[in-house]
Amino acid sequence: MTTYSGRYPASRPRRLRQNNWIRSLTRETQLGPGDLIWALVVHDGAEDEVPVSAMPGTARLSVRAAAGAAKRAATLGIPAIAIFPHIDTRKKNAHGKEALNPDGLVCQAVRAMKDAAPDVGIMVDVALDPFTDHGHDGLLENGAIVNDETVKVLVEQAIVQTRAGADIVAPSDMMDGRVGAIRAGLDAAGHQDTLIMSYAAKYASAFYGPYREAIGSGKLGSGANANPGDKRTYQMDYANTDEALREVALDIAEGADLLLVKPGMPYLDIVARVKAEFGLPTYAFQVSGEYAMIKAASANGWLDEERAIIESLSAFKRAGADGVVTYFAPKAAALLGA
Repeated sequence: MTTYSGRYPASRPRRLRQNNWIRSLTRETQLGPGDLIWALVVHDGAEDEVPVSAMPGTARLSVRAAAGAAKRAATLGIPAIAIFPHIDTRKKNAHGKEALNPDGLVCQAVRAMKDAAPDVGIMVDVALDPFTDHGHDGLLENGAIVNDETVKVLVEQAIVQTRAGADIVAPSDMMDGRVGAIRAGLDAAGHQDTLIMSYAAKYASAFYGPYREAIGSGKLGSGANANPGDKRTYQMDYANTDEALREVALDIAEGADLLLVKPGMPYLDIVARVKAEFGLPTYAFQVSGEYAMIKAASANGWLDEERAIIESLSAFKRAGADGVVTYFAPKAAALLGA
């Protein structure tokens, strides 16, 4: 790119900012409803909505309400929804067996949402933390997460969810080799067209706290099986960037179609490096803690909520993301469509 060599007073950059129409014409980053994936929590209770106290304005939805949300997404121009389950505690155990139930909450929700809005893509989370009584993403043996045994279960989970109608399976567990195993399992089961969005760079972050309340995985287990929120043996060290590129390269080699960086805002540098290095469709997850901070600051009058939502989402696009997974999707889409 040629270096701009303009000089004041002949060059006055403010001329390109003086009216809304010229700001629109010269805007480098464009954000629209089509850039959003709606992060949505479903539950297996009778109530259509159960508010999540740590995430004001967000609620766990029943299967029926989730089907209605899919219709709303279609109306708003949101192309896809990512669903996360909150199941009855009595259905949880050390092995997360409910993750493999073809008539379980996730599969029910997928079927209902695809029936309600066939053209809205449905993305499902592949991990065991919503289903285990210890709250970890994988299987525990003697207090340690066992990688290969977990991967076998994840493959089964992905196949069950795909049979229910999921369009994208998104392994968020960060086990080694899981993308390749899931790809092979899906292909062998006749699901060659199912997409894999890999949580290719998922960091051990303090910003997940509200989500753990939303899915009920935050304070489960005891003794060696306790989950104090420490998942650092499988989620990445937040100090590392080169490691993220190695993780992404492995997932691409194993068959990932789409890449996801999580969390979002504190990791814009990772988004930029991943997109620049690999060029694959790359997404950021604006996680529960990011959502909660904007809501809390807005509730106190410290931020303009609507402006903060659009500015934060635009930052992901500016960093190179092709889209954003966010709990703000319906509100943002309404604002962008206004």
